Amino acid sequence: MLSGPPVTSTTSTTPGALLERFQAGNPRQRRALLATLQQQSQALRPLIPDHLTGIDATGDDWAAGFLIQLLLDEQDGLRDGFLARYPEGWLATVSACGIDYGPLQRALMAQHFEEADRLTSSLLRELAGPEAVRRGYVYYSEVPPMPSADLDSLDRLWVCFSRGRFGFSVQGRLLRGCNGRWDQLWPKLAWKDGGRWTRYPGSFQWSIEAPEGHMPLVNQLRGVRLMDALLNHPALHQRIKT
Repeated sequence: MLSGPPVTSTTSTTPGALLERFQAGNPRQRRALLATLQQQSQALRPLIPDHLTGIDATGDDWAAGFLIQLLLDEQDGLRDGFLARYPEGWLATVSACGIDYGPLQRALMAQHFEEADRLTSSLLRELAGPEAVRRGYVYYSEVPPMPSADLDSLDRLWVCFSRGRFGFSVQGRLLRGCNGRWDQLWPKLAWKDGGRWTRYPGSFQWSIEAPEGHMPLVNQLRGVRLMDALLNHPALHQRIKT
């Protein structure tokens, strides 16, 4: 007969206590609980709407984003009720120029990452101005005037609904970890392999399992200036620091 100290298991934890434990955990502890949360989704899903009322919707807490995705994972009344309550999405977004971030948030909530990436590119062109919209891409010189509120909203959406894995601020921290070496960053993002750029869109990984920082895509065919300008914008620079 085996002996020893009792083994702590989440299987004996009540669903409510499991949610609180997940919410209170650090990133490593939260990631360790993801599989358990998915296994117990049937018991957890009815609790998620009330649980979300205690989370700051003006932040970027990816625990909330994960729980929302868990809630939306099944076609039922719980899902329909949540979408009716938050038709534009749960995360509060702000725009200094009247941009609607609802379509992007809905795509990210549904984990439709390729669609979300395309929407993000379109929104950056809109933020850059009519000429960028007309030509179909953004010049690096058009980035500094972009409103901080909008770039903050874009980044928060990506971080919240990617378990903290994707977003401009994530890419900025990875660049910092590479000591500012762009040539080291590209393979880490899986944007380059063996000296060859990853082909868009078929060779990109449009899923939560993609490498950290893989999305959103910033077109590198015109060099590093555009991405450098984005990561050095005051709004994103502040988020990278924190």
